[in-house]
Amino acid sequence: MENNLSTSSEKARINCFNDYRPDHQLENSNNFNRNNDPIIEKSDNFNDNHDDFISNFDKFKNGDEPMEKSDSLSAEMVDKRIEALPYILDLRKIQSSDQQIQAMDDHGGENANVVESCLWLDRQEPSFDDVDEIDLLISSLSSIADKSNPLEIPGTRVETFAQMVQSRIDEYKSGSFKFGQNSDQDSILMDALSQISKLTKLLGELSSGSAKSLSSRTSVVLQRAMMFMEEELQIFLEESKQNASKDPETKITAEEELFPAISDEAISRMKNIASLMISAGYGTECCQVYSTLRRKASKEAMKQQGFEKISIDEVQKMQWEALEGHMATWIKVVKYSAKVILPGETKLCCSIFCDFPSIGEEMSTNLATAVILLFLNFAEAIAMTKRSAERLFKVLDIYETLTELISAFDDSLYSKECADALRSDISAVRRRLGEAAVWIFYDLENSIRSDVAGNPVPTDLVHPLTRYTMNYLRYACDFKDALDQVFSQHHQRSEQSKEYLLATGEKRNDPDEDDVNRNNNNQQVVKISPFAEKMTSVMELLDANLEVKAKLYKDPSLRYVFMMNNGRYILQKIKESTEIHELLGDSSLRKRSSELRGYHKNYQRETWSKALQCLSYEGLQVNGKVHKPTLKERFKNFNQLFDDIHKTQSTWVVNDEQLQSELRVSISAVMIPAYRSFLARFGHYLTAGRQEEKYIKYQPEDIEAAIEELFDGNPAPVARRKN
Repeated sequence: MENNLSTSSEKARINCFNDYRPDHQLENSNNFNRNNDPIIEKSDNFNDNHDDFISNFDKFKNGDEPMEKSDSLSAEMVDKRIEALPYILDLRKIQSSDQQIQAMDDHGGENANVVESCLWLDRQEPSFDDVDEIDLLISSLSSIADKSNPLEIPGTRVETFAQMVQSRIDEYKSGSFKFGQNSDQDSILMDALSQISKLTKLLGELSSGSAKSLSSRTSVVLQRAMMFMEEELQIFLEESKQNASKDPETKITAEEELFPAISDEAISRMKNIASLMISAGYGTECCQVYSTLRRKASKEAMKQQGFEKISIDEVQKMQWEALEGHMATWIKVVKYSAKVILPGETKLCCSIFCDFPSIGEEMSTNLATAVILLFLNFAEAIAMTKRSAERLFKVLDIYETLTELISAFDDSLYSKECADALRSDISAVRRRLGEAAVWIFYDLENSIRSDVAGNPVPTDLVHPLTRYTMNYLRYACDFKDALDQVFSQHHQRSEQSKEYLLATGEKRNDPDEDDVNRNNNNQQVVKISPFAEKMTSVMELLDANLEVKAKLYKDPSLRYVFMMNNGRYILQKIKESTEIHELLGDSSLRKRSSELRGYHKNYQRETWSKALQCLSYEGLQVNGKVHKPTLKERFKNFNQLFDDIHKTQSTWVVNDEQLQSELRVSISAVMIPAYRSFLARFGHYLTAGRQEEKYIKYQPEDIEAAIEELFDGNPAPVARRKN
């Protein structure tokens, strides 16, 4: 056997020696005299001696500098160790200790004690408190450039270390140790598992049979270790889920609640487990158990908020009243998830996988995507339900909730690519909800057009369609921004569709053909919002419909009262709602006020003009004298007209007190002065007594009192005062 240490093959063999350090506990041997070897002469500084030797030997084998005498090792002893090293390596191949001793006796010589001291190192069991030799072996294996070059590996030592790791895992699994209770013990175990992971990888890269065999052995131990780590990770995750469960009686707002309720210590331990498993090549198993349990925890948190998974078919078959309840719960859970669950899960994911940011990002993205898909399936089902006007506001509630959800995915918690992908998925469903809202609004317009009932309103002269439409528009204003957005997007899509149809020569009827630019009273072009345009269109349809309905009344006076009733109701609703007022503008308000005054004038003319004609002076005198038969006819006709008007119009209803008062005041302002003047001038021409009582039926005060009874809905005869 050659002892020339300058060759590369021998330097490679020296690496094996570099991986051993003696234990403090020595056993007596018949053929071993510890006092003959100054390296282990005193057990107290035995490790220091050996460490000094290894340190110098590293420099020597790497060609950095020659071996030097240290404080603990004599130059003579160093030379002896180097000289005996090849023989020691050969002896290590002999498995039996007795055979080794016999071989040393046969060899003899002054190096015998050095040889046995090195072989003794092989027979010592490593301790978790002292495994630097494994780190040295890992370092040596990592520095090998040519993986195909055969290398002598201390197989016994590797085997013993693997067995030690497996035994410690068994102790944990049997309950002798509990992971998470003793941080020092856990740290030692984690370090050992990290070592065996690195060792398995490095051994697997070598081509020698012994290396492959050792790699297979360590792989088995590593697999068992990773199964144990996976179980512990699962335990931590399940315990954290239980700790996160709160007393249902305790009311905590989304801003106050911390989710998930996991301690910093537990997060740190899970982070160490995840880093170890991923580094060892068990990232898939780690991510799978983490993803499964965190998805389960998130669903449980949503379930506690009332969330219930409903299929699209179930939504389609559900009664609207029941569906409204599910929609309200859905909105609450989505907002809670956007503010609490998703940010909490993302932060937890980033903390546990902080050593592997790309994996953490992928995990948080997958978890967020799973939660979002649950929400979007329900929202999409709502967009597919039967369209009707009363469903608009719930659809818009969901639309606005999705808008809030989109804003929750900002770049501070998610990568731009992840956030863009999630926002894109949500936006796609939101667009479908927006289209549903647009067509529901068109259904409102169609319902106004088609409301052509043949019977007039019997008593309450504010038509139900007027009330419904104005209240509908008032509630719609609560979603002004959302409706502006959906109508704007619809208009853009309609324009794109028109351009395509023009290019292809096709034609299509679009219910949204109005131009967004309208002229005000000053003929200035004003660009209004899409929703304002749509509201104006609805109001115009309502006005046209009311004009048609007014014609159902045979009495022209009642037609104008009907238009005044509905016109005043519309005007008051516009004034009461700042949003409607802003959308329609001051010009619309002025226009309606003017129309209302016109209805008022037309009513007075149609109703009281004939009565006023009876009180006219014209035609009462013949040859300069009052013609009594004509005067009697005038009083008689006035009495009959006034009785008929009072009898009829006292049954009519004017709901608005201000309008009712304005009508009475305006009637009194015209009729009472005219009647008082006529009575004062011509009343004395009638003979006092029965003739006067017959023709002068009312005093001015009676007329005034009778006018105050109009539009109350209570028919009653005119009360007369005695003269």
